[in-house]
Amino acid sequence: MVSLITSSKAQKKIAENMRDLRLEKGFTQEGLSKRSGVSLSSLRKFEQKGAISLESFFKLAMVLGNLERFIEATKPSGNNFSSIDDVLNNKENKKPERGWRK
Repeated sequence: MVSLITSSKAQKKIAENMRDLRLEKGFTQEGLSKRSGVSLSSLRKFEQKGAISLESFFKLAMVLGNLERFIEATKPSGNNFSSIDDVLNNKENKKPERGWRK
């Protein structure tokens, strides 16, 4: 699949989104740390740099109520294109041809 974002930018954006969700739900870093079982230092490092273990990430997502969304996001989709040519050659996108029948 073609990606237009680097992994480090994706990590930082996910960390930013999770921080915004934490604030929206009214959690302090200390409160979320206690509820999730993720150390305060790991949570701070995640929010600043985007670095965290998968297990800790899942714990945070569970407390914030969006673990299911991440699970759904990893399900395979029907159309996995690896290039623009794949998109253009996709039969689902082609319009039926019009013309005279013989």
